[in-house]
Amino acid sequence: MPRSIARLPPQVQPPFEVFISGVPQQQGVDFVLDGRDLVFEGRALRKDKVSGWRWFLGAWGVGTYRQNDSVDVRYTLNGRPMVAEGLEIVAEDDGA
Repeated sequence: MPRSIARLPPQVQPPFEVFISGVPQQQGVDFVLDGRDLVFEGRALRKDKVSGWRWFLGAWGVGTYRQNDSVDVRYTLNGRPMVAEGLEIVAEDDGA
């Protein structure tokens, strides 16, 4: 079963809210917190990396579309609302 992990930045402390591509996620339902890691079981999240070739095609108006998930966290730091955008995603597969 695929699973994806996003590590929380050190400044993020509970309480916080998690979003995938702008869609709110619920702890215990959509993800679990394992130390500083947000673990998404059964989900293969991916960040699209644009190669030079794909950038060149895009510059000419030729679209190439791939999965591009963004894990964002909304939290409070010193009483100020903050957002950590585009957390690094590590996708794991159990090889089954």
